[in-house]
Amino acid sequence: GTGQPVIFVHGGQLGADMWEYQLLELVDHSLRCIAYDRRGCGRSSQPWHGYDVDTLADDLAAVIEQLGLREVALVGHSNGCGDIARYLSRHGASRVARVVLIGATTPFLLKTADNPDGADQSVFDMTVAELSRDRPHFFAAGAAAFFGVGLPNVSVSPEIVQWGVGLALQASPRATVAMTRTFAETNFRPDMAAFTVPTLVIHGAGDQFAPLELCGRRTAQLIRGARLEVYDTGHGLFLTEKERLNHDLRAFIAA
Repeated sequence: GTGQPVIFVHGGQLGADMWEYQLLELVDHSLRCIAYDRRGCGRSSQPWHGYDVDTLADDLAAVIEQLGLREVALVGHSNGCGDIARYLSRHGASRVARVVLIGATTPFLLKTADNPDGADQSVFDMTVAELSRDRPHFFAAGAAAFFGVGLPNVSVSPEIVQWGVGLALQASPRATVAMTRTFAETNFRPDMAAFTVPTLVIHGAGDQFAPLELCGRRTAQLIRGARLEVYDTGHGLFLTEKERLNHDLRAFIAA
């Protein structure tokens, strides 16, 4: 497309293809849509190293700089929101006009003395163990909860669920495990002060992967002037609420 650039930063291991239903619509509304596969995911290379947040944020910076983009709207999902947060704290917001955080795993998932509502380390250790033992089963078993199947007003076809699992399995085993560790254990609270542009936080009330009260609401509270929109759905709202999400994206970016 043409017009203001919008960069989509995918969550987890899903790759840029997760944004299919956003890209196809937003390019018809005078926007230039750019989605890239984070390292180790989708069509990107699969290096052994570089799955720390600083490197992932620098990868985002490389995309912006190589394409010579300015006045960019950054749209992230899940732990892709962490890439955006660290990008802003490392590189500043001089090239950024607006930010949208969808189903964010920020500001901090791990339970610690000063984050008592977080998840125990054992939860993430178990996740890594399951991924290492049977990665296809892990993603397939968690897909229904990811999309919020069973929640009121959530309708998603079995084929869409299967497609999502296939996207996740394109990532390398190394990237899958390393990113799980990185985003479970990284404290993004100091990065929240780097959000100096208008920011919209969109979160699912039934999100089981990034609970609303721990993640979406706290993220919005820590970003000065951020607005929080809560959808009655789960973590995969880029599909289950695609019409509403696309409308909100267009309105916020154009505002």
